[in-house]
Amino acid sequence: MYGALLPFCYTLAMHEEIKITRDDAGWEIEVKAEIPAERMLHYREETLKELQRTAKLDGFRPGKAPMERIVQTYGEQAVLQRAAERAIQSELPEMLAKENILVIEAPRVQTEPPAEGQKLVFTARAARAPEVKLPDWRVIAKNHPPVDAATTGVSEEEHKEALTHLKRERARIEKMQAGEEAKAASEAARAIAEGELPPLDDAFAQSLGYESADKFTSTVRTNMQSEKAARARETRRAAILDNIVKASTIHYPALLREYELEDMEARITEDLVRMGSNFDHYLTQLKKTREELRKEWDAAADKRAKIRLILAEIARQENIVPEESKIAHELEHAKHTYPAADPNQLRAGITHALRNEKVMELLESQG
Repeated sequence: MYGALLPFCYTLAMHEEIKITRDDAGWEIEVKAEIPAERMLHYREETLKELQRTAKLDGFRPGKAPMERIVQTYGEQAVLQRAAERAIQSELPEMLAKENILVIEAPRVQTEPPAEGQKLVFTARAARAPEVKLPDWRVIAKNHPPVDAATTGVSEEEHKEALTHLKRERARIEKMQAGEEAKAASEAARAIAEGELPPLDDAFAQSLGYESADKFTSTVRTNMQSEKAARARETRRAAILDNIVKASTIHYPALLREYELEDMEARITEDLVRMGSNFDHYLTQLKKTREELRKEWDAAADKRAKIRLILAEIARQENIVPEESKIAHELEHAKHTYPAADPNQLRAGITHALRNEKVMELLESQG
């Protein structure tokens, strides 16, 4: 039921029976343990003293109500339940520490109903901290040399095609301004022979804020070169990360993949809202359920999770942290863009993004 189960049993002082099971498939840990009756008596006494300090009972000053009255007021079962929670909060971290087990979420705990004078039996399950074993990422990055600048140049044919497209856009806009509907204007602009398209003259360039047609067409070429270079850089980055992922050994809990799935859905939802649609309508168009779509995304989410862990591990190994001045600058900008957002969450996201960018620059520098 839990995949590859590796149980380990031991006994601590005071004779708690403890069984630890590692679920390597889900990368979780399960602890089944019992806390002896005499220890539970201790936690019951601590619980009663805490209730005594905070209870406000008629006829008694704070901290002066007798224990019998405390039990009568709260009820024995409620006292025992609080004592059980206190016991687990105290004992469980020690149990995990003895096994050098790191968890990344609060354990999910189930207990048998606590009974006065009886031992407490409980089960706790939590996601284990990821385990990342990297290959020689410097060698992998070096095998992806920087893109030759010549390959990101813009040919005369490419430049001409871009300018022709802009001429058709100008024609489409002029037709819409003349009263034609958007669809009709687009179809009419596509049907115009190239030689009959409106020119990209000085007047047109100046209407867009450029001093001349030559300056405008030169800027178009420069922008095309920049876009080509950016795409080539992203392709190189993706190839480096893809090969590092393939050569790494990574174990992580399912909740990290769920986080990636939630993020993917949120991004698509935002895009749909901007286009005047919503996620439910999107699913209807695809003829799929949310579960079916998320299953299709599973491999992509897995890769995203691994890349996050790889970048974090390289940053840890190389002690990479973003400059505080850059964080402050980006945070100030983000506060204006997202005034309702939690500043702490904004800062965390910005720090994460800047750190990852520094790691990617390190990888690029190996070529």
